[in-house]
Order: sequence, then C-alpha cells, then structure tokens
Amino acid sequence: MSTGAPPSVGVVVITRNRRERLLTALDHLAALPEPAQVVVVDNASYDGTARAVAARHPQVRVLEMRANEGASARNAGVRALDTELVALNDDDSWWAPGALATAAEAFAARPSLGLLQGRIVVGDEERLDPVCAAMGASPLEGRPGLPGPALLGFVACGAVVRRVAFLSAGGFNPRLGLGGEEKLLAFDLALCGWELAYVEAVTAHHHPDRGERPSRRARMLRNELWTAWLRRRLPGAALTSTRLAARALRERQARVLVEAVRGVPWVLAERRPLTASLDRAARRVY
Repeated sequence: MSTGAPPSVGVVVITRNRRERLLTALDHLAALPEPAQVVVVDNASYDGTARAVAARHPQVRVLEMRANEGASARNAGVRALDTELVALNDDDSWWAPGALATAAEAFAARPSLGLLQGRIVVGDEERLDPVCAAMGASPLEGRPGLPGPALLGFVACGAVVRRVAFLSAGGFNPRLGLGGEEKLLAFDLALCGWELAYVEAVTAHHHPDRGERPSRRARMLRNELWTAWLRRRLPGAALTSTRLAARALRERQARVLVEAVRGVPWVLAERRPLTASLDRAARRVY
C-alpha cells in the first residue's frame, strides 16, 4: 500500500447541445466533498452551453471545439488537465460523494492500474447498469492485488483513468465518433501494459435519455467491426465479423457493413493485433 498523498483527480465532461442536462451534472460535481478540477469539452454546441456554464459554474473550464469531435473530444480535456487521474463523465452522469477519493486510493495502491471502472447506477431508481453486472462477474484473471475483477473494456461515463496511461495509449480514436469507442482504448491500454479493473466501491450515477437512437446503434456496430480488425488476431477478427454481419442483417442495418468496408484502407494501415494472451482474454469476454 502507498503511504504518500493520494493522486490528484480531474474530471472531463463532454457535451453537445444538452445545456440543461450538463448544468445538472455540474451541480452534482460541484457538491462533491473531494476537490477536483472540472473541464467541460463542448462539441460545437449552438444552444449557449458555454455561456450558461460560465454563469452558473465560473470555476469550470470550458473548451469549445470548432466541430463535433464525438468521444475523441475527451482527448483535449485530458491534455488540458495536469492531474494524475482523470475521471470521465458524459453530460448526464456524475460521481457519488466519496467515489473519487476511493478511486484515488485504489490508484495509489496499484501503480500498474491504468483504468478503474466504477459501478454505474442508472436513473432515479439507481438500477445497476447491466454492463457493470457483467463486469463484476468478469472471467478474466488479474494479477494478485488488483482492486477488483480484471477487464478488457469499460463504460466511459463512469471510468477513472491514469492520465499518463491514457496519453500513452493514444486516447480515443477520432474516427469512431461516439458509441462503442471504449473497447479500442481498453485494448490499447492493455497493449501498453496497463491493468483495468472493476471497483464496485466507486459509484457513478447515469441519467441517460430513454431509448437508443438508431444512428447510435448503427455506429456501435460499425465500431465493433473496425475494432475487431484493428486489434483482434485473425481468427478472432473473422469470427467477430461473421457474428456482427449476421446481426447487422438481422437488424436491417446493412448500411453498417457498407460503411465498415469503406474504412478498410485506414483500418488495415493502423492494424496492430493484440498479443496472443490478450487475444485469448478478449475471446473470453467478447
């Protein structure tokens, strides 16, 4: 266990044209007992987001992007902070009191920990996110002393990352947009030698819109295909492609396959397969 001071924590929140939701999230973050720098990355909103944040939360730094950069806008927020840890939020999520302090203690005790996935509870009824339930039962075997089940994925609206790990892995790929962007970064963190863990004692609240937009579902399918070919070894990439192609046709999302094929040149150019051991681990959870 580390006996030094816990690492400093900053918070990055991405948003686009959801001013009122963002202000609610910032209200919750401002009420936390832990001091934390907060950076809002505004993905080219045109609803007065930046002005509203400045009026209600003048201590919050706002980075105004010239275009909608999707999930990769978080990269600018992480670079803007000088804290050792960065907690990731969307404009509809925030941390429970004490969560960031607990996360900092976990990172202090585990220098090889690159990313910590918190327990996400959804809505006013605080239902456990089904993805977190699956993470809590992860079949992956971590090294002794890991603060929770080992992972090869995460949910960005409730994760805390070591800043140096995030930067060494290259952050979020700008080609993926928003939706299913986490898996590629999780693979890259693992390729860089960082550990990922689910820590149930760290709680995040998520209040998403009801229902899922068809465009987002299509983007997630496309990103799964691209991620498979960017990082999985050939047998795993082929099996994943077959499964996802069948799903796309079943859901009448054939255009997803067309868009995925258009990305083949850059995917092959940037392909960097996982090690054999990491690919075996990916096969167990994906």
